[in-house]
Amino acid sequence: MTTTSFTLQEIFELAYRVMIANGCNESNANALAKIVQSAERDGSHSHGLFRMPGYVKALRSGKVKGDALPVIKKITPNILKVSGNNCFAPLAQEMGLKEIVQITKKLGVGVLSLTEIHHFAALWPEVEYLAENNLVGIACTAYMPSVAPAGGNSPFFGTNPIAFAYPIPGKNPIVYDMATAAMAQGEVQIAARDGKKVPLGTGLDRDGQLTDDPKKILEGVLLPFGGYKGSAIALMVELLAAGVTGENFSYEAKENDNGDGGPPQGGEIIIALSPEIIGGSGWSEHVKDFYSRLSSIKGARIPGERRHENRLDSGPREINTNLVNSIKSLL
Repeated sequence: MTTTSFTLQEIFELAYRVMIANGCNESNANALAKIVQSAERDGSHSHGLFRMPGYVKALRSGKVKGDALPVIKKITPNILKVSGNNCFAPLAQEMGLKEIVQITKKLGVGVLSLTEIHHFAALWPEVEYLAENNLVGIACTAYMPSVAPAGGNSPFFGTNPIAFAYPIPGKNPIVYDMATAAMAQGEVQIAARDGKKVPLGTGLDRDGQLTDDPKKILEGVLLPFGGYKGSAIALMVELLAAGVTGENFSYEAKENDNGDGGPPQGGEIIIALSPEIIGGSGWSEHVKDFYSRLSSIKGARIPGERRHENRLDSGPREINTNLVNSIKSLL
């Protein structure tokens, strides 16, 4: 695989220019380009420039409105609803998160419901933003069916990611963002593109047989991680991101989608908690002791640690050359 070097600023500029060239206004293009840049910076390749062709397909088909302006409505003192009016999720998230931080710092708990959005990115930016404001963050979203429920062999759930972040005073926050599928669909797509195998148990081929060939899995179905345990969490995500918000379940997202290859309309729920208000003023020392004990275990993996280490590298990133050429053709 040949690659092309891009600085982080060049990654942002490429994503921004492509969005502007395909009908986004400045606000939407800027919000989305920042998310793409952050994903590439942190090594989350399946949610960076890799997503650009899908974003453009959704704009060109008219499914996503590049000039959409989200509308915020306060449902109760600590529940906000942002109607995206068919925008890409980043702009709606930016607007809603700023307000939910202030609400949660006053009331201890804040819930942000995002509807009429098209989510195609990672979830960690939302929850990490909350942790940077000394709040605990939980977020999840559903997607079109690609994952079989435990015991089944046909798709029903989306990859249904869930993210969590917790602030650690004086340290980087603990952050994880994981698909409830054995592997995120974007990672399977990249493995197929690059001619690589995936771990057995990632998915089934079209005949319902286990395979390590990502191309056959994309023709078949992904499996939840951990069998029935991952399946139960995927179910929970459906009910939180769609059942609670009133937005599309995965099967409804597919039924209502135009099949352009871009992200479908769906919902996201973000829950913010204040450890200061709920746990009291001693929360920070209590948590620092927990973190110290965890990190002292030799070889213990701290969620989000690798992503934060990647950020220390301000140098260029290597991007698949074929992908770069494909994106440039969209200008």
